[in-house]
Amino acid sequence: MATAPPRTPAPASSYRADHVGSFLRAPEILEGRREGLPAAELRSLEDRHIERVLTRQRELGFGVFTDGELRRSNFMSDFTDAVSGFDLGDAIARHWDEDEKAVAKQSVSSITGIVHAPLRQIRPLTGHELPYLRAHAPGPIKMTLPSATQFPAISFKYGVTDKIYRDPFALLEAVTTIMTDELTKLAGGGVSYLQIDAPRYSYFLDPKWCGWMKAEMRVDPEAMLTASLRADNACFVAARAPGVTQAIHLCRGNNRSHWYAEGGYEAIAERLFHELAVDRFLLEYDDERSGSFAPLRLVPKGKIVVLGLLSSKRPALEKKDDLLRRIDEAARFLPLEQLALSPQCGFASTMEGNALTESEQWAKLGLVAETAHEVWGAS
Repeated sequence: MATAPPRTPAPASSYRADHVGSFLRAPEILEGRREGLPAAELRSLEDRHIERVLTRQRELGFGVFTDGELRRSNFMSDFTDAVSGFDLGDAIARHWDEDEKAVAKQSVSSITGIVHAPLRQIRPLTGHELPYLRAHAPGPIKMTLPSATQFPAISFKYGVTDKIYRDPFALLEAVTTIMTDELTKLAGGGVSYLQIDAPRYSYFLDPKWCGWMKAEMRVDPEAMLTASLRADNACFVAARAPGVTQAIHLCRGNNRSHWYAEGGYEAIAERLFHELAVDRFLLEYDDERSGSFAPLRLVPKGKIVVLGLLSSKRPALEKKDDLLRRIDEAARFLPLEQLALSPQCGFASTMEGNALTESEQWAKLGLVAETAHEVWGAS
Protein backbone atom coordinates (compact mmCIF):
# COMPACT_ATOMS: atom_id res chain seq x y z
CA MET A 1 0.00 0.00 0.00
CA ALA A 2 1.31 3.45 -0.88
CA THR A 3 2.04 5.98 1.79
CA ALA A 4 -1.19 7.72 2.75
CA PRO A 5 -1.68 11.43 1.98
CA PRO A 6 -1.81 13.92 4.85
CA ARG A 7 -4.98 13.58 6.91
CA THR A 8 -7.39 16.28 7.96
CA PRO A 9 -9.03 15.22 11.22
CA ALA A 10 -12.81 15.01 11.02
CA PRO A 11 -15.06 16.44 13.72
CA ALA A 12 -16.31 13.95 16.30
CA SER A 13 -19.85 14.05 14.92
CA SER A 14 -18.75 12.94 11.45
CA TYR A 15 -17.87 9.36 12.40
CA ARG A 16 -21.38 7.94 12.10
CA ALA A 17 -20.09 4.43 11.36
CA ASP A 18 -17.68 3.43 14.10
CA HIS A 19 -16.07 0.30 15.49
CA VAL A 20 -14.51 -0.41 18.86
CA GLY A 21 -11.15 -1.26 17.34
CA SER A 22 -10.12 -4.91 17.63
CA PHE A 23 -10.48 -7.41 14.79
CA LEU A 24 -10.11 -11.17 14.61
CA ARG A 25 -6.52 -12.35 14.14
CA ALA A 26 -5.63 -14.44 11.12
CA PRO A 27 -4.79 -18.06 12.03
CA GLU A 28 -1.22 -17.61 10.82
CA ILE A 29 -0.66 -14.76 13.31
CA LEU A 30 -1.91 -16.94 16.17
CA GLU A 31 0.21 -19.86 14.96
CA GLY A 32 3.28 -17.65 14.60
CA ARG A 33 2.96 -16.49 18.19
CA ARG A 34 2.39 -19.99 19.52
CA GLU A 35 5.46 -21.26 17.67
CA GLY A 36 7.66 -18.36 18.76
CA LEU A 37 8.21 -16.91 15.30
CA PRO A 38 11.24 -14.54 15.29
CA ALA A 39 10.22 -10.96 16.02
CA ALA A 40 11.09 -9.62 12.56
CA GLU A 41 9.12 -12.35 10.82
CA LEU A 42 6.15 -11.88 13.12
CA ARG A 43 6.15 -8.14 12.52
CA SER A 44 6.25 -8.67 8.75
CA LEU A 45 3.29 -11.03 9.07
CA GLU A 46 1.40 -8.49 11.18
CA ASP A 47 2.21 -5.73 8.67
CA ARG A 48 0.69 -7.74 5.86
CA HIS A 49 -2.54 -8.39 7.73
CA ILE A 50 -2.78 -4.83 9.05
CA GLU A 51 -2.53 -3.58 5.47
CA ARG A 52 -5.35 -5.97 4.59
CA VAL A 53 -7.67 -4.83 7.42
CA LEU A 54 -6.98 -1.16 6.67
CA THR A 55 -7.98 -1.75 3.06
CA ARG A 56 -11.10 -3.63 4.14
CA GLN A 57 -12.21 -0.79 6.42
CA ARG A 58 -11.83 1.66 3.53
CA GLU A 59 -13.75 -0.61 1.16
CA LEU A 60 -16.63 -0.90 3.60
CA GLY A 61 -16.89 2.88 3.90
CA PHE A 62 -15.44 3.66 7.30
CA GLY A 63 -13.95 7.09 7.88
CA VAL A 64 -11.65 6.19 10.76
CA PHE A 65 -9.10 3.37 10.85
CA THR A 66 -7.42 1.06 13.35
CA ASP A 67 -4.88 -1.71 12.90
CA GLY A 68 -7.36 -4.08 14.57
CA GLU A 69 -5.01 -4.37 17.57
CA LEU A 70 -3.35 -7.17 15.57
CA ARG A 71 0.01 -6.61 17.27
CA ARG A 72 -1.48 -7.06 20.76
CA SER A 73 -2.17 -10.23 22.70
CA ASN A 74 -5.18 -8.50 24.24
CA PHE A 75 -6.69 -5.02 24.40
CA MET A 76 -4.57 -4.12 27.45
CA SER A 77 -1.24 -5.60 26.40
CA ASP A 78 0.04 -2.31 24.99
CA PHE A 79 0.21 -1.27 28.65
CA THR A 80 1.33 -4.48 30.36
CA ASP A 81 4.00 -5.19 27.72
CA ALA A 82 5.44 -1.70 28.10
CA VAL A 83 5.32 -1.46 31.90
CA SER A 84 7.26 -3.66 34.31
CA GLY A 85 5.83 -4.71 37.65
CA PHE A 86 3.19 -7.26 36.62
CA ASP A 87 3.43 -10.91 37.66
CA LEU A 88 1.76 -12.80 34.81
CA GLY A 89 1.90 -16.04 36.76
CA ASP A 90 -0.41 -14.82 39.49
CA ALA A 91 -4.19 -14.86 39.18
CA ILE A 92 -7.44 -13.92 40.86
CA ALA A 93 -10.50 -15.96 39.92
CA ARG A 94 -13.34 -14.08 38.25
CA HIS A 95 -16.73 -15.53 37.35
CA TRP A 96 -18.00 -14.60 33.91
CA ASP A 97 -21.33 -15.74 32.53
CA GLU A 98 -23.05 -18.95 33.50
CA ASP A 99 -22.01 -20.74 30.30
CA GLU A 100 -18.29 -20.50 30.92
CA LYS A 101 -16.67 -20.69 34.34
CA ALA A 102 -13.26 -21.79 33.04
CA VAL A 103 -12.63 -18.43 31.40
CA ALA A 104 -12.45 -16.84 34.84
CA LYS A 105 -9.17 -18.40 35.95
CA GLN A 106 -7.57 -17.68 32.60
CA SER A 107 -8.70 -14.10 32.36
CA VAL A 108 -6.49 -12.32 34.88
CA SER A 109 -3.28 -14.35 34.83
CA SER A 110 -2.81 -14.39 31.08
CA ILE A 111 -4.22 -10.95 30.34
CA THR A 112 -2.73 -8.67 33.01
CA GLY A 113 -1.28 -10.47 35.99
CA ILE A 114 -0.91 -9.00 39.46
CA VAL A 115 1.15 -5.92 40.32
CA HIS A 116 3.98 -7.17 42.53
CA ALA A 117 6.60 -4.43 42.05
CA PRO A 118 6.61 -0.66 41.42
CA LEU A 119 5.27 0.09 37.95
CA ARG A 120 7.93 1.39 35.59
CA GLN A 121 7.44 2.24 31.95
CA ILE A 122 10.17 0.63 29.85
CA ARG A 123 9.01 1.66 26.36
CA PRO A 124 6.23 3.69 24.70
CA LEU A 125 2.86 2.00 25.08
CA THR A 126 1.88 2.23 21.42
CA GLY A 127 5.32 2.90 19.96
CA HIS A 128 5.33 -0.42 18.10
CA GLU A 129 1.97 0.33 16.43
CA LEU A 130 1.84 3.99 15.51
CA PRO A 131 4.58 4.34 12.84
CA TYR A 132 3.03 1.75 10.51
CA LEU A 133 -0.44 3.20 11.00
CA ARG A 134 0.76 6.74 10.30
CA ALA A 135 2.39 5.59 7.07
CA HIS A 136 -0.37 3.31 5.76
CA ALA A 137 -3.80 4.28 7.11
CA PRO A 138 -6.02 5.62 4.29
CA GLY A 139 -7.65 8.16 6.61
CA PRO A 140 -7.82 9.35 10.23
CA ILE A 141 -6.26 6.99 12.77
CA LYS A 142 -8.04 5.68 15.85
CA MET A 143 -5.76 4.52 18.65
CA THR A 144 -7.21 2.53 21.54
CA LEU A 145 -5.79 2.27 25.05
CA PRO A 146 -7.06 0.59 28.22
CA SER A 147 -8.50 2.80 30.91
CA ALA A 148 -6.39 3.21 34.01
CA THR A 149 -9.49 2.04 35.87
CA GLN A 150 -8.95 -1.51 34.62
CA PHE A 151 -6.03 -2.27 36.87
CA PRO A 152 -7.20 -1.69 40.46
CA ALA A 153 -9.97 -4.24 39.90
CA ILE A 154 -7.96 -6.99 38.23
CA SER A 155 -4.30 -6.41 39.11
CA PHE A 156 -4.45 -5.50 42.81
CA LYS A 157 -4.06 -8.37 45.28
CA TYR A 158 -3.92 -7.89 49.03
CA GLY A 159 -0.79 -9.42 50.52
CA VAL A 160 1.10 -8.68 47.30
CA THR A 161 0.22 -5.37 45.70
CA ASP A 162 -0.42 -3.53 48.96
CA LYS A 163 3.26 -3.95 49.82
CA ILE A 164 3.94 -1.54 46.95
CA TYR A 165 0.73 0.48 46.66
CA ARG A 166 -1.24 0.84 49.89
CA ASP A 167 -4.68 0.27 48.30
CA PRO A 168 -6.45 0.14 44.91
CA PHE A 169 -6.69 3.94 44.84
CA ALA A 170 -2.89 4.27 45.04
CA LEU A 171 -2.47 1.78 42.20
CA LEU A 172 -4.98 3.72 40.13
CA GLU A 173 -2.97 6.88 40.67
CA ALA A 174 0.27 5.19 39.57
CA VAL A 175 -1.31 3.81 36.38
CA THR A 176 -2.92 7.15 35.60
CA THR A 177 0.44 8.90 35.78
CA ILE A 178 1.87 6.57 33.13
CA MET A 179 -1.24 6.87 30.95
CA THR A 180 -1.31 10.66 30.99
CA ASP A 181 2.30 10.88 29.84
CA GLU A 182 1.57 8.55 26.94
CA LEU A 183 -1.63 10.30 25.89
CA THR A 184 0.07 13.69 25.79
CA LYS A 185 2.54 12.28 23.27
CA LEU A 186 -0.14 10.53 21.22
CA ALA A 187 -2.27 13.66 20.94
CA GLY A 188 0.62 15.41 19.25
CA GLY A 189 1.71 12.43 17.20
CA GLY A 190 -0.74 12.29 14.30
CA VAL A 191 -3.59 10.38 15.96
CA SER A 192 -7.00 11.83 15.14
CA TYR A 193 -9.15 9.69 17.43
CA LEU A 194 -8.15 8.47 20.89
CA GLN A 195 -10.36 5.90 22.58
CA ILE A 196 -10.09 4.65 26.14
CA ASP A 197 -11.59 1.21 26.76
CA ALA A 198 -13.18 1.08 30.21
CA PRO A 199 -15.15 -2.10 30.96
CA ARG A 200 -14.89 -1.65 34.75
CA TYR A 201 -17.64 0.96 34.88
CA SER A 202 -19.96 -2.03 34.47
CA TYR A 203 -19.12 -2.94 38.08
CA PHE A 204 -21.17 0.06 39.20
CA LEU A 205 -24.18 -1.14 37.18
CA ASP A 206 -24.40 -4.63 38.65
CA PRO A 207 -25.25 -5.19 42.36
CA LYS A 208 -23.17 -8.37 42.57
CA TRP A 209 -20.06 -6.49 41.48
CA CYS A 210 -20.77 -3.59 43.84
CA GLY A 211 -20.80 -6.20 46.59
CA TRP A 212 -17.56 -7.67 45.26
CA MET A 213 -15.86 -4.25 45.38
CA LYS A 214 -16.79 -3.89 49.05
CA ALA A 215 -15.77 -7.43 50.02
CA GLU A 216 -12.74 -8.10 47.81
CA MET A 217 -11.35 -4.72 46.78
CA ARG A 218 -12.25 -3.30 50.23
CA VAL A 219 -13.39 -0.02 48.71
CA ASP A 220 -16.59 1.98 48.79
CA PRO A 221 -18.12 1.79 45.27
CA GLU A 222 -19.12 5.46 45.29
CA ALA A 223 -15.59 6.50 46.24
CA MET A 224 -14.16 4.26 43.54
CA LEU A 225 -16.55 5.70 40.96
CA THR A 226 -15.38 9.21 41.85
CA ALA A 227 -11.73 8.14 41.63
CA SER A 228 -12.37 6.40 38.30
CA LEU A 229 -14.00 9.44 36.73
CA ARG A 230 -11.14 11.60 38.01
CA ALA A 231 -8.52 9.22 36.58
CA ASP A 232 -10.10 9.00 33.13
CA ASN A 233 -10.58 12.77 33.04
CA ALA A 234 -6.90 13.27 33.81
CA CYS A 235 -6.16 11.16 30.75
CA PHE A 236 -8.57 13.13 28.58
CA VAL A 237 -7.08 16.43 29.72
CA ALA A 238 -3.63 15.13 28.81
CA ALA A 239 -4.84 14.11 25.35
CA ARG A 240 -6.81 17.27 24.60
CA ALA A 241 -5.47 18.81 21.39
CA PRO A 242 -6.99 20.56 18.36
CA GLY A 243 -8.49 18.08 15.90
CA VAL A 244 -8.29 15.07 18.25
CA THR A 245 -11.56 13.25 18.94
CA GLN A 246 -11.72 11.65 22.38
CA ALA A 247 -13.97 8.72 23.24
CA ILE A 248 -14.61 6.16 25.94
CA HIS A 249 -15.96 2.68 25.37
CA LEU A 250 -17.98 0.86 28.03
CA CYS A 251 -19.00 -2.78 27.94
CA ARG A 252 -19.85 -5.64 30.26
CA GLY A 253 -17.15 -8.12 29.31
CA ASN A 254 -16.10 -9.53 25.94
CA ASN A 255 -13.60 -12.33 26.63
CA ARG A 256 -14.05 -14.89 23.84
CA SER A 257 -17.76 -14.10 23.45
CA HIS A 258 -18.44 -14.19 27.20
CA TRP A 259 -19.58 -11.49 29.62
CA TYR A 260 -19.37 -10.83 33.35
CA ALA A 261 -21.80 -8.01 34.24
CA GLU A 262 -25.28 -6.78 33.50
CA GLY A 263 -27.43 -3.77 34.24
CA GLY A 264 -28.57 -0.56 32.57
CA TYR A 265 -26.65 2.72 32.61
CA GLU A 266 -29.18 4.54 34.81
CA ALA A 267 -27.21 4.01 38.04
CA ILE A 268 -24.28 6.15 36.88
CA ALA A 269 -25.63 7.91 33.78
CA GLU A 270 -25.81 11.44 35.14
CA ARG A 271 -22.27 11.40 36.53
CA LEU A 272 -20.87 9.49 33.56
CA PHE A 273 -22.32 11.70 30.84
CA HIS A 274 -21.77 15.02 32.60
CA GLU A 275 -18.45 14.52 34.36
CA LEU A 276 -16.41 12.71 31.71
CA ALA A 277 -14.83 15.28 29.40
CA VAL A 278 -15.16 13.25 26.20
CA ASP A 279 -16.62 13.79 22.75
CA ARG A 280 -18.07 10.29 22.31
CA PHE A 281 -19.45 7.46 24.42
CA LEU A 282 -19.38 4.03 22.78
CA LEU A 283 -22.09 2.14 24.65
CA GLU A 284 -23.10 -1.51 24.61
CA TYR A 285 -26.72 -1.95 23.53
CA ASP A 286 -26.81 -5.34 21.84
CA ASP A 287 -29.07 -7.21 24.27
CA GLU A 288 -31.29 -6.92 27.33
CA ARG A 289 -28.30 -6.85 29.73
CA SER A 290 -27.69 -3.25 28.65
CA GLY A 291 -31.06 -1.90 29.76
CA SER A 292 -33.14 0.71 27.99
CA PHE A 293 -32.23 3.84 26.05
CA ALA A 294 -33.86 6.04 28.71
CA PRO A 295 -30.53 7.09 30.34
CA LEU A 296 -29.55 8.77 27.06
CA ARG A 297 -31.89 11.62 28.02
CA LEU A 298 -29.11 12.72 30.38
CA VAL A 299 -26.44 13.16 27.69
CA PRO A 300 -25.49 16.85 27.34
CA LYS A 301 -25.63 18.68 24.04
CA GLY A 302 -22.46 18.40 22.01
CA LYS A 303 -21.64 14.81 23.03
CA ILE A 304 -22.14 11.81 20.76
CA VAL A 305 -23.40 8.39 21.79
CA VAL A 306 -22.29 5.52 19.56
CA LEU A 307 -24.97 2.85 19.82
CA GLY A 308 -23.40 -0.61 20.01
CA LEU A 309 -26.40 -2.39 18.50
CA LEU A 310 -24.65 -5.24 16.69
CA SER A 311 -23.16 -8.11 18.67
CA SER A 312 -19.47 -8.83 18.25
CA LYS A 313 -20.05 -12.00 20.29
CA ARG A 314 -22.59 -13.83 18.12
CA PRO A 315 -22.20 -14.80 14.44
CA ALA A 316 -25.80 -14.21 13.35
CA LEU A 317 -26.06 -11.05 11.25
CA GLU A 318 -28.54 -8.50 12.53
CA LYS A 319 -31.33 -7.20 10.29
CA LYS A 320 -31.05 -3.65 9.05
CA ASP A 321 -34.73 -2.99 9.77
CA ASP A 322 -34.16 -3.91 13.41
CA LEU A 323 -31.20 -1.56 13.61
CA LEU A 324 -33.20 1.27 12.06
CA ARG A 325 -36.03 0.66 14.52
CA ARG A 326 -33.69 0.72 17.50
CA ILE A 327 -31.96 3.89 16.29
CA ASP A 328 -35.41 5.49 16.10
CA GLU A 329 -36.11 4.31 19.66
CA ALA A 330 -32.85 5.84 20.91
CA ALA A 331 -33.66 9.09 19.10
CA ARG A 332 -36.70 9.49 21.37
CA PHE A 333 -34.23 10.24 24.18
CA LEU A 334 -31.29 11.81 22.31
CA PRO A 335 -31.46 13.72 19.01
CA LEU A 336 -30.37 11.78 15.94
CA GLU A 337 -27.53 14.21 15.30
CA GLN A 338 -26.00 13.08 18.62
CA LEU A 339 -26.07 9.39 17.68
CA ALA A 340 -23.83 7.06 15.70
CA LEU A 341 -23.60 3.27 15.20
CA SER A 342 -21.09 0.47 15.91
CA PRO A 343 -20.83 -3.12 17.13
CA GLN A 344 -21.19 -3.42 20.91
CA CYS A 345 -17.50 -4.25 21.42
CA GLY A 346 -14.39 -5.34 19.56
CA PHE A 347 -14.24 -8.70 17.84
CA ALA A 348 -11.08 -9.80 19.64
CA SER A 349 -10.56 -8.34 23.09
CA THR A 350 -8.06 -11.18 23.44
CA MET A 351 -6.08 -12.44 20.47
CA GLU A 352 -8.04 -15.72 20.43
CA GLY A 353 -11.08 -13.70 19.42
CA ASN A 354 -14.81 -14.14 19.70
CA ALA A 355 -16.88 -17.06 18.43
CA LEU A 356 -17.46 -15.98 14.84
CA THR A 357 -15.56 -16.05 11.56
CA GLU A 358 -13.74 -13.20 9.87
CA SER A 359 -16.30 -13.12 7.07
CA GLU A 360 -19.05 -12.77 9.69
CA GLN A 361 -17.07 -9.95 11.31
CA TRP A 362 -16.79 -8.04 8.03
CA ALA A 363 -20.48 -8.63 7.27
CA LYS A 364 -21.39 -6.96 10.55
CA LEU A 365 -19.05 -4.04 9.92
CA GLY A 366 -20.43 -3.68 6.41
CA LEU A 367 -23.93 -3.51 7.86
CA VAL A 368 -22.79 -0.80 10.30
CA ALA A 369 -21.46 1.34 7.45
CA GLU A 370 -24.48 0.71 5.22
CA THR A 371 -26.97 1.51 7.98
CA ALA A 372 -25.07 4.62 9.05
CA HIS A 373 -25.07 5.87 5.48
CA GLU A 374 -28.82 5.34 5.22
CA VAL A 375 -29.56 7.12 8.49
CA TRP A 376 -27.06 9.98 8.44
CA GLY A 377 -26.05 10.16 4.79
CA ALA A 378 -22.36 9.54 5.52
CA SER A 379 -20.11 7.12 7.38
